[in-house]
Amino acid sequence: MNPTISIPHGLPLERDAGPFDPPRRITQLREARPVSPMVFPDGHEGWLVTGYDVVRQLMADIRFSSRQDIGILHIPYETPNMLAATEPSPQTPGLFIAMDPPDHTRLRRKLAGAFTVKRMKTLEAQIIDITERQLDELTRLTPPVDLVKEFALPVPSLVICEMLGVPYADRENFQINSAKFLVKDQQLDEKIAAYGAMTTYLAELVTRKRAEPGQDILSDLARHDDLTIEELTGMAFLLLFAGHETTANMLALGTFALLEHPEQLAELRADPDLLPDAVEELMRYLSVVDILFRYATADIELGGETIREGSTVIVSMLAANRDPQRFDNPDTLDIHREARGRLSFGHGIHQCLGQQLARIEMRAGFAGLLRRFPTLELAIPAGEVKLRTDMNIYGVHELPVTWTEPAR
Repeated sequence: MNPTISIPHGLPLERDAGPFDPPRRITQLREARPVSPMVFPDGHEGWLVTGYDVVRQLMADIRFSSRQDIGILHIPYETPNMLAATEPSPQTPGLFIAMDPPDHTRLRRKLAGAFTVKRMKTLEAQIIDITERQLDELTRLTPPVDLVKEFALPVPSLVICEMLGVPYADRENFQINSAKFLVKDQQLDEKIAAYGAMTTYLAELVTRKRAEPGQDILSDLARHDDLTIEELTGMAFLLLFAGHETTANMLALGTFALLEHPEQLAELRADPDLLPDAVEELMRYLSVVDILFRYATADIELGGETIREGSTVIVSMLAANRDPQRFDNPDTLDIHREARGRLSFGHGIHQCLGQQLARIEMRAGFAGLLRRFPTLELAIPAGEVKLRTDMNIYGVHELPVTWTEPAR
């Protein structure tokens, strides 16, 4: 049996093998022991889970809690209540991603009708229109341009603002502060200030919507008298934050990956019907949300190991999505792959509520970009692209691109 992993300088999660590859240490651990005991930098013991089958089993088991108030390790991007790094974080009203049933069930159920497949399909034309208008803006610019600033970030921001009823003119507030909130290594007071700026703004917004509701998701939520303003604010924060950060990084990093795989890029341009499977494969391959945290509420057997009650468990979604026991040649991007079963949207009761929305945005974004910019290419060497290794959602800080033919 392998010894317990000691991690004196932080978790082995840095993508040190290349911009699209999992950390070497994570790959080694998955091959040797998919459920690995580990010692955190502060000295307390926990577990790292990397194999596909055991990750899927764990995510489906509600005995592995998402509640930060019963955990030991502070999770900076999953909870805004930030105490000392080794203290449990009190539950934040409305932030159902960090709750268990029945609290999680009660709040998530309020949104069940807002993100159904049927409703998303009715919004598809609107999302495509938003995407095409942003592409129109892009065609008016003189290259090189930063694709993050001019396309990847505006599209999901415009979409989620319109759905939630958040004035897009206020986007700078939440885009800047959500980026600050995601920085891994920064002063606690800076992170709290960023979160405070967002929630203060959202508290005022949902209060207005409760008084004068409109035709949007936050207004629909505000009509529920059993939801407090604090709960509405937490739900608004989660929806706004998750609704633009993950998709923006997928659009930018996915474009980067496709530009680095020109043969597959050419296939997608020639046959747009390949795009739905390509989007699924890009999500598996890139895994922009690469780690999650859970806390054992009982002694649980997992992968031949006994995880004791109270243990902190780190789940590597990236390692699971690259497990050769589940996917053939997992470190290869293959747009023809049927990547169903990939865990990019999670699994179990916390599976991403907005996954159909994200799929539509990515399909519209990649399709429009490839169609209208047939000579799109990086404006700098690939090795100079600034990666978000300092952030809790992976991607690129900037993606300078250019084109040689007039955009369509």
